[in-house]
Amino acid sequence: MTDRETVVVTDGGSSNGVIAAILLVIVMLVGIWFFVLGGNGGGATTTNDNTDNAVPTVNVQVPTLPAAS
Repeated sequence: MTDRETVVVTDGGSSNGVIAAILLVIVMLVGIWFFVLGGNGGGATTTNDNTDNAVPTVNVQVPTLPAAS
């Protein structure tokens, strides 16, 4: 009878999952920075310059017609 030697090779795993997780975290952080912290260049800002923006009123004098004779 011949002796057989069984060799079990265990794959140590690739780092593809780790790289994908790191990239996902980076993308999430950039998204949070852009949308929450205002990384879009300032966006819309409001200023209060204390000006009166009321619409002016117009006084119209309507002429009266002469009485019919």
